[in-house]
Amino acid sequence: MTSIGKSSEKLFIGFDFSTQQVKAIAIDNNLAVVHEASVQFDKDLPHYGTQGGVHIQADGLTITSPTLMWVEALDLLLSKMKQDRFDFSKVSSLSGAGQQHGSVYWNQGAEKTLNNLQSQVSLKEQLKDAFSLAHSPVWMDSSTTKQCQQLEQAAGGAQALADITGSRGYERFTGNQIAKVFQTQPTIYEVTERISLVSSFAASLFIGRVAPIDYSDGSGMNLLDINTRMWSQKALDACGPRLAERLGQPVSSSNNLGSISSYFVDRYGFSPDCQVITFTGDNPGSLAGMRLQAGDIAVSLGTSDTLFLWLKTPRPALEGHIFCNPVDDVAYMALLCYKNGSLTRERLRNERAKGSWDKFNQLLRSAPPGNEGNIGIYFDVQEITPAAVGVVRTGSDGKRVESFTDPQEARAVIEGQFLAKRLHAEKLGYHIGKDTRVLATGGASSNAAILQILSDVFQAPVYVMDVANSASLGCAYRARHGWLGSSQVTFKDSVKTATEFKLAASPNLEVSQIYDQLLVRYRQLEEELAGS
Repeated sequence: MTSIGKSSEKLFIGFDFSTQQVKAIAIDNNLAVVHEASVQFDKDLPHYGTQGGVHIQADGLTITSPTLMWVEALDLLLSKMKQDRFDFSKVSSLSGAGQQHGSVYWNQGAEKTLNNLQSQVSLKEQLKDAFSLAHSPVWMDSSTTKQCQQLEQAAGGAQALADITGSRGYERFTGNQIAKVFQTQPTIYEVTERISLVSSFAASLFIGRVAPIDYSDGSGMNLLDINTRMWSQKALDACGPRLAERLGQPVSSSNNLGSISSYFVDRYGFSPDCQVITFTGDNPGSLAGMRLQAGDIAVSLGTSDTLFLWLKTPRPALEGHIFCNPVDDVAYMALLCYKNGSLTRERLRNERAKGSWDKFNQLLRSAPPGNEGNIGIYFDVQEITPAAVGVVRTGSDGKRVESFTDPQEARAVIEGQFLAKRLHAEKLGYHIGKDTRVLATGGASSNAAILQILSDVFQAPVYVMDVANSASLGCAYRARHGWLGSSQVTFKDSVKTATEFKLAASPNLEVSQIYDQLLVRYRQLEEELAGS
């Protein structure tokens, strides 16, 4: 944790209500991080009995979190910051993120309670009866297959639903979770005054009334029409009656919700002029934290690999997700997740290079770009994009082979992973342009040999970025942007003084045709595997 410097009087806080903890990052007006704090749910609030921040029910599919735990965590987090002598009076604005897809069900009369919070009594005590559903469904839940099928059918099919909402029906998405509550607990649904996402729920605590859902997090619900940025009546009708009035009207992710509740002014010393900027989802928050711009692609190379794309004209598909862009109201972002990330790379490193990255990189460099036409797909576990599992190797003639040499195997796994990312990015509407940048983060972003292949496959320069806690940092950036006035200054201009990314690899333009041709063959091979 960093102590506050004296260089700036204005501070901005970004919160992140994630699965396992709630975090806060404060930045000054120069975008420098001056304070960090967190509350771990399992460790700091053990009386809720969570494991990894959640409760897994007996069916193994239903996964929830105690809503009141999040409420108590906020008071505990701010108390920690106060004990550390953080000066809340200097905070000009705040914003935040919540784990995507989770939902909170407000009881009748909850908004009146929020309007009348008393600073001498804890949030937990005052809001103990505010929720009609005590345990909030979260993104890990996969118990709504039936509701997904019903929603897709109502929309005219999976692709039709994706065309409207940006994604086909997903079990964790909020609309399907709401439909399950309506179908299985109709009394709970009936007494529910409002329904929030985790993000808008957290914002509600700060402003003392039920906060609106923002466009970006709202597009992770299977309910928002991403083209009009309004609720899809067809989707609403499929999920529950009078649902629009329970959700409220969605708003821009940079919307200023107004001044902070007097509860926080009196209890923690916030300025009454502190502004609350709309909260959003954790993935959109991370896009802001990584400071993506038009044409950029961010690649997180970790246990699972994740792609964030900035899109102007999206093409929703049956794989991946299209969300409204959290920092530009006329743009979009796409999200692609891959389960077979670093664990797959490490398996091949162990098998072919005796566990040494140095030896593995030597193998990579000893095989030419394009791997002489040898292609491999390595889905050790069931993949998300596409839904397939298995290991396939093909030689330059397109015929399957049992094995590769060590250099061929090393290059095949890395090229295959990056060809997959480029393929599905392009399917969603991504185009490589002259200004395209690839921003790499995560464990493998420190490996120069791997980043060179990434640069060659995408034919774009690769920059590395060390962005810890990108969602909360991004929301601190968003808080400052909203405070400056999103109609007065663009998000890009508001973060231009942040630390520059480091150029890590430049593309070898001579191999562009090799990868264009390899991409065609890779696509055919992946489709064969997914269809088998």
